[in-house]
Amino acid sequence: MAKSMTTETAEALALRALGFLAAEPERLEPFLATTGLGPSTLRAAASQPGFLAAVLDHLAGSDSLLLEFAGNLSLNPEIIAQARSILSGAGGGEFA
Repeated sequence: MAKSMTTETAEALALRALGFLAAEPERLEPFLATTGLGPSTLRAAASQPGFLAAVLDHLAGSDSLLLEFAGNLSLNPEIIAQARSILSGAGGGEFA
């Protein structure tokens, strides 16, 4: 993740974050509850504008999740905020 992150790089990071959340039910369930999604609607929602930014929002909303995810990838947690900023601009707003 270089200094100038592309939209594609930000999307790839957000997809990895989604995989991180989905890997453990105790991580995924709060995300589903917050978004109102269910396991059967998650895949369709992933194609919606703003969804990937919402994934990063959720991750950034919990210091423990954020630090665990960033640590797993050996990333500076600020990169998640940078990716979220790119995706919220490219995605056209919030996902709800």
